[in-house]
Order: sequence, then C-alpha cells, then structure tokens
Amino acid sequence: MEQSTHGATAARSWFLLLSLATTAGVLRVRGQSTGFVSIDCGLSEQSGYVDDVTKLPYSSDAAFTNAGSNHNVSAEHVKPSSIKRYLSVRSFPDTGTASRSCYTFPSIVPGSKCLLRATFMYGNYDGLNKLPVLDLYLDVNFWKTVNISKADSVHTAEVIAVIPSDTVQVCLVDIGLGTPFISGLDLRPLKNTLYPQVNSSQGLVLLDRSNFGASDLIVRHPDDPYDREWFPWSNLTKWRVISTKEKVRLRPEDAADVHFDAPSVVMQTAITPINASEKINFSWDAEPNYVHPTPRYTSVLYFSELEPLPRNAMRMFSVTINGMLLTSRYTPQYLFSYAFYGIEHSYSSRYDFTIQATTTSLTLPPTINAAEFFSVISTAKLGTDAQDVSAINAIKTKYQVKKNWVSDPCAPKTFAWDGLNCSYPTSSSPRITSINMSFGGLSGDISSYFANFKAMQHLDLSYNKLTGSIPYALAQLPSLVELDLTGNQLSGSIPFELLKRKADGSLTLRYNNNPKLCDQENSCQSTEKKNSTVTIYIAALVVAGVVIGLLLLLLLLGVIKNKALVKRHGKPENEADDLQSHSKNSDGCGLLQLDNRWFTYLELGIITNNFQRVIGRGGFGVVYDGFLEDGTRVAVKLRSQSSNQGVEEFLTEARNLTKIHHKNLVSLIGYCKDGDYLALVYEHMPEGNLQDKLRGGDGNIGCLTWKQRLCIALESAQGLEYLHNACSPPFLHRDVKTSNILLNGNLKAKVADFGLLKAFNNDDDTHVSTARVVGTYGYLAPEYASAMQLTKKSDVYSFGVVLLEVITGRPPILQTPEPTNIIEWAGQRLGQGNIEDVVDMHMHGDYDVNSVWKTADVALRCTAQVPTQRPTMTAVVAHLEECLDLEGSRFAGDINGNLNSSSSGGESNTSYNYYGADHYTDISPSNNTLDMGHNFGSGVATSPATR
Repeated sequence: MEQSTHGATAARSWFLLLSLATTAGVLRVRGQSTGFVSIDCGLSEQSGYVDDVTKLPYSSDAAFTNAGSNHNVSAEHVKPSSIKRYLSVRSFPDTGTASRSCYTFPSIVPGSKCLLRATFMYGNYDGLNKLPVLDLYLDVNFWKTVNISKADSVHTAEVIAVIPSDTVQVCLVDIGLGTPFISGLDLRPLKNTLYPQVNSSQGLVLLDRSNFGASDLIVRHPDDPYDREWFPWSNLTKWRVISTKEKVRLRPEDAADVHFDAPSVVMQTAITPINASEKINFSWDAEPNYVHPTPRYTSVLYFSELEPLPRNAMRMFSVTINGMLLTSRYTPQYLFSYAFYGIEHSYSSRYDFTIQATTTSLTLPPTINAAEFFSVISTAKLGTDAQDVSAINAIKTKYQVKKNWVSDPCAPKTFAWDGLNCSYPTSSSPRITSINMSFGGLSGDISSYFANFKAMQHLDLSYNKLTGSIPYALAQLPSLVELDLTGNQLSGSIPFELLKRKADGSLTLRYNNNPKLCDQENSCQSTEKKNSTVTIYIAALVVAGVVIGLLLLLLLLGVIKNKALVKRHGKPENEADDLQSHSKNSDGCGLLQLDNRWFTYLELGIITNNFQRVIGRGGFGVVYDGFLEDGTRVAVKLRSQSSNQGVEEFLTEARNLTKIHHKNLVSLIGYCKDGDYLALVYEHMPEGNLQDKLRGGDGNIGCLTWKQRLCIALESAQGLEYLHNACSPPFLHRDVKTSNILLNGNLKAKVADFGLLKAFNNDDDTHVSTARVVGTYGYLAPEYASAMQLTKKSDVYSFGVVLLEVITGRPPILQTPEPTNIIEWAGQRLGQGNIEDVVDMHMHGDYDVNSVWKTADVALRCTAQVPTQRPTMTAVVAHLEECLDLEGSRFAGDINGNLNSSSSGGESNTSYNYYGADHYTDISPSNNTLDMGHNFGSGVATSPATR
C-alpha cells in the first residue's frame, strides 16, 4: 500500500503545533554564518521572547513593515498546548485586489543563498470565520498561493533562493479571496554550496521534507543548524524502523563541497520493508496553481547504512521515479550520509518513488533515511532599476504618498504603482518612464530626485502646492518630452534650457497658473504688487548701478595705483587689491581669470531666490543653490557670522582660486565682499561630494562602481598633483577629504575648499611650520598633528585615507566599538590577505581583485608613518592609472579568447612593489604579515608596528 503525503497532512499539522519554534532578533547575515531573522507577526512592538526548546529568540514584526494591524486569535483556538507564535497575527485589510503588503529584510549579503519560511494560522482572529486565500511573492517573483483550509491548522510556505540584493521582500498579495494575514516569518542563511539546483534564476519551494522512521517529534534547530523542519514519517504496518545512536557523517569526499547536509539526528533513523522481498513505495501529489499550472519538480533522497553488516553481505538497491531510473545499483555506506538529487521530473499529477533490492541483495531489503521534494519556481524576473527605486522612494517619503506605493515600483507589471508607467526591456531591469502626481496634494519644493530618472519621458506635477524654483537639473533629463507644472505656486525664473527645448519642439512644457513664475515674456512679480515692486526694483537697480559705477572707478584707480606701487615696491598694497588684479600670473600657475565677477549681497539674494535652498554646510558657512541670469547653475558659499574662517582666510581662498585653474579643481565664478558679507560663487557640482556618494548622504549609499571610484580617485589626485607641482610656489591643500571632492553631472571629480591652502615661500623649503593645526580629524598626517610641520607628504597622507574610504566605503574613524582609524582597521585585514572583508560590500564583488589590491597598497604607502616613505602625488597618479587599466581590462580575453582568471572577487597571488626596494611592502593575499611602519594609536610617529 502506498502512503501519500496527503494522508499525513493532518498529523503533520498537529506535530507542527506541538513542536514548531522559530527565531527572532536581527543578526547581520554574513555569507554562511548562522545568523537568523525570526519574526512573530502581530507581536506588540519592542516585545520578544526566547523559545524554551530551540533557544532561539522571537521578535516583533514592527521593524519590518509599516502596514497592517495586530490581532489575537480567538479564544476558542487558544489551548494549553498552543505555541505562542500562533496566538497573534498581522492582517492587511482594505488593501484592494491585486495589491501588496510587504515585509523587508535588510542587511543581506548580496548573492547569498537563504531559506525563507512564512507560517499562517487563521484562528478566526477577525471573528468572520472566513478562510482566506492569498498569494506570496519573493521580491517580484511569484512564490506560492496559500490556501487556508482549516482555522486551527498551521500552513507553511518555504522557499530556498539566491538573494540578489542587500535586502529581500516577502509580499502578501490580496487576490480578492479574503483579507491577507500572516503569523510568522523566518530567514535562514545557507551555505552557498547547498542545494545546487538553486541559482540566480530559479528557486525551490518546499512540498515535503520527511524524516523516515523518526518518532513523533519534528527535527529543527539546534539539531539542524539551518533550522529546516524535518517531519516524521512511519508506517509500522509496512515498514520496520532501523536506528542507531552513532553519529552519521558526510562522506569524506563530500565534506569539502557540501551539496546536501541532512543533520545526523535525521540520518540516525531509516525504514526498510518488514518483508525483505518487498519494495519501499511512497508518493507525492503535485500542487498546480494558476501561475504554474504544470509546475516543475525535483527531489532529494538521503541514504546511510545504519546496521553493521557481515563482511560478505551487501545491501544494494535501485531507485525509480515514475518508472524513470535514478540509480540501478546503489550501496549505502555504514554511518556515512549520501544524497541523490535527480534532474527536474517531467510534469505529472503524482510522483511515485520505488526503492527495490537488486537480485544480489535479496536478503537485505532496501532502506531510506530521509527525502525532500520541491517545486521549481523562476526567480529570473528583475526588479526596477536601483537608481529609479532609490529616487521614487525618496520622493514617496518627501511627499508622504499614501497610494499603493509598496515594494517594487514597476514589477511585476500587474502591480506597478499608481501614477507610474514603466518600460520592460527583455534582458535588463524595468525603468520608470512616466510619473503622474497631478492633484496629489504635494507641497514644498520640487524634489531634486526627479532628476535621477534618466529614462523618464513624462512628468506631471500639475495642480499641487509646490513652491520654490524649477530645478535646473530637470532640463538635463535626456528622455524627457513632457513636463507639466500647471497650477502650483512656483517662483523664480524658468531654466533657460527648458525654455530652449520648448522652443525647438523637443519638450512640451506647461507652467500656467504659477503667478510668481517668470519666463522670457513676463515678470516674476505678482499682479497685486507689480507696479510698486517694479518701481522699487528699478530704483534699487539705479542705486546699485551708481554704486557699482563708483566702485569700478575706484577699482580702476586702485589698479593703476597698485601697478605703480608694484613697480616701486614689488608687491600689492593690500590683499583686496590683489583680488582685482587681472594681469598674467608670473609665477607660472596659469592666467588669472578675466571674468571672475564681483557680486553685491543684493545680487546674491536674487541669484539664490533669497537664499532659499541649502545644498551644503561647513566651517565657513552655508552653501546655497543659485542660478545666474543666463541660466548657469552655481553654488554660493556664504560666510556665516559665527564662522571660524575670518576675512584673511576668505581672501586667501578667493585670491588663490583666481590663480589656479585645472579641470580637477572647482572653478571660481565670482565673489562678494560687501560690507560684512563675504561669499564665493563656484560652479555647481550637481552630484554632490564623494563622502555622501560612498556613505549614503545623498540617499544613494554605495551607488558607485569600482571603476567610477577609481576614476574619481585618479582625477582628485591629478588636481592635487597640479597644486603640488604646477604652481610656483607650490600649494598645499591641508584639508584633503572625501567631503571636499565634488562631482559634476558626469561624476567627474574636482577638489574643492581652498580656504586652508598654504604656499611654500621658497623652492628649497622642506616643510612649512604653522602656528596652529588646521584640517579634519582622521585625515591629519602624524607629523603635522604633533609638530605642526607641513609638507606635500601631509596632503599625500590625507589622500591615502581618502583611498581607503574609496575601497571600503567606511569613514576615517570607525566605531568598532572603540574608535579606530581606518588605516589600522584595513591594514590588519589586508596584512592577513583578507581583501573581501575590506572592500565595500555595496560593490557586490564587481571589481578586478588585482586592481583593488594595488589601490590598497597605494593607500597604505600614502599613509606611511614616516613622510619620506610616502610616494609623491605624481607617483600616486601614475599608479592609479595602472589600477584603472587593470579594472578596464578585466573582461578582456587572452589570445585564446578566454577571460582573465582574476576578473573579479576571489583571491590573487600578485605581489606589488611600486616604489623601489627601499620602501617595498607586500600586501598580496599570499603574505600573512604586514609591515607598514604605522603607529595606529596616537597618530604620533614613534616606531614601526611590530611585524
């Protein structure tokens, strides 16, 4: 007689209620660690408990979802034997048909393999006695339809999948057959070698996992380190139980590359026919659904010999599935575990397994210890482009959108967010092409994140309460063909580029009913105050014109006088006059800009729309977004009255910026010295600074690829090299850090903030002594911090810290848990050949490992304790160019067309010696020690670190 899985369903539900326990508390998932995430859905916030049997903690689901409401099951379903986890649920009413409610698991290592388990016990929590049916999705891929068949039964859905991102979502979908609810959620990390059928394009959904011959207890954690649930299955009328107390191990040849690893306690029991001439027969029934009407299946069968056999005896048997031979002659090994996993089985409504002794083993009947049976699901559907997701979520947060904006914006297509249209390329991620937030009740300014949708064609923000100016960046959207801003409260000038695109017909631009908005044909003033305001404005312009005329006259006289003084005395009369000098720089640092412009404070107010939008803050003051009259976007750096930077440092920065011109140094457009008001007007760098890009200050944490990071580092080094070598006297920056490396719209890097710039007075100077230490903690060279001796190598040291930030994505001072500088933190790991724990995980292993090793070596040389052991910026530039070449060539083939073996991730045996034998440091993976000459404790040079 055959035993079907359906025949054991009721018993298994009872066993589950008796012994099921889960984990809680969020531990960071690290590759193949045993960190678990276990959630008791419906548990009150901040609540938690530890299960007495498994010793695993449970936590509330409040940190994983912001939707739904908590409920307790009805009293009629609460029994003394009830498991606490099933006494509460979270339900998601009124979500509407085909809408999602999602849980988000953060801090996943991208590319890791995980088991996720969702559990459900209805318990008539809503008093309706209506058993619901709902769909489960893993991210954007269909997982399973959950059909609640009994109010007091536990229903379990389990999937094993590769998680492509650093988060994963489990979504409950309302299909119109009752309110979705859930009792518990588990995430269990697995070794990546387990279940080789699972890959980036397909996952396994558990149908059954059986422990043959076991007692009435479910095997879970801690017996199974992955907390899989092994259900007992016996039939004492047909099968005899074999068991042992000896430990059952993996075969030695399987231990290094484990594909299947059933726990010993499961393998210690097995079944065999009571009648030695009989076969072992068991079966599973298929579970089709409307998404997969003919699902694919695969199975895993576990075997071990548990009885010591006479020397001349041998147990041998064959295994067939629906008549298809899996193995014809298999002999299990004594106390060693082995698993057969078949290819995907051809679809059938029923799967019959037969294990039969061979003719040479008639006295020893067949045996089996355990089995798993899975349906195969596709996980190949891609989520929306990551940049689009980040931008739309930032917009959702800013405007507090209350629509069905949950989970992925575009995928699956049937769940796309209201107001969005998307494109669905065949082999790449969906992109957002249209956003309609008309009549959405939006207030505040237009979010800068709208400029991040590079595939967007249509943007409708009409009839809201939006204020402020129109972001110039909208004009840079390459695909935008329609922009509707009608019926808002926008003010200021329409960016010239938008008007130009409207005029040439490439853009449909609507902006009516914005009384304070001006284009080329009307005024920026409101109708009620237009006449009086215009009169005042004209009067102000006349006064300003007179003032400017007088100042220009005085300036001209001052320049003439200054030239005479220079001729007689060899130097300008004062620093302010030096700012106005438009002669050629005789020191060989390039021509002075002839178009550096002097602004009044009144003009700055007009440029910045009355200092409306802040884009940065620093020790000098606040940086404001602004637009010149020709539409050029600028950054206005206005000195605050409480700033530590005085007039002298302000004049230093302004004067220096008129002398230095390089593609990798931020350009000065103009300045303001109007009474007590001091300001510098720079070119605008729309992508912000490197620090924010690396650590998420702009909402896009870790968004830079390794190649982009290398390009930024190289361009920054070229800017510093120019300061050190192309100017006479050379300049020292003194405040090199990631927040002072700015990025333009093409992610080209430019070094900024020259208020602390210091010049060598003589060519033979070895260092500059300063009266006080200036700069930023974490970047200061030890000789500068301790003795206030400043050299070019001080900038090199700071740049080395920048390189380590580029590699790791971490700040210069880490809290681990005590404050530790990044040089010590990275050096210890690199010295052990451990590159993977150093590299920023947000790069997802997408880099040439030799390129990263070489960059790390450059960084550590730059931060050597002794200044003379540090390379020059010229050497740094040369070696970063080599690093970039390595990264650029990682997909290049050899002469036979094969990919380079060191293309990404993994380890390398390459050693690097860039600066000669005197300063050689080997930090290749094959070297287990590291001597960098660092003293990591105080930042003061003492002696080299112990090797």
